Amino acid sequence: MSEELRQPNLRRLIEEAIKLELNMAKIYLSFSRRFAGDANFWGQIATEEGNHAALLKIGEQYFLDDGIFPSELVDTSLESLMSANSELECILGQEGGTPPSRAFAFNFALRFEESAGEIHFQHAMQNAEHPSEAIKILQSLNEADKDHANRIRGYMHQNGIAETR
Repeated sequence: MSEELRQPNLRRLIEEAIKLELNMAKIYLSFSRRFAGDANFWGQIATEEGNHAALLKIGEQYFLDDGIFPSELVDTSLESLMSANSELECILGQEGGTPPSRAFAFNFALRFEESAGEIHFQHAMQNAEHPSEAIKILQSLNEADKDHANRIRGYMHQNGIAETR
């Protein structure tokens, strides 16, 4: 772990990453209420985002003070995480306004799932070549929650929702 990711800075990154996961869960729950035909899909992904937040909290609680928190779980850019959270909170704050279209919801989710904050978590959970014991424990807890971006893209394709970039 690099020196700049020691305790206070890493703790702040973890807290912002937890906030990102919880905000994603809130967005997906919002989508599950708005789009009845997709409610099960969004509800499942919302639950998994909540699970990701819980895993980060477990890692923070049990591994951070011992200096073995797997820093590859979180984006190393606090600004990037804060910006993503700000955008999510803005969308959540507009819930009473004009609801987004179904296509917007899916494309928004896909963009966020492929953003730096989410990618770090997914890569650590799936692709660690020589995982630490901490990563192995968290990977086993995360076993069922795999690759949201690919699942969202697959669901979009199955349901004729165009991907926009």
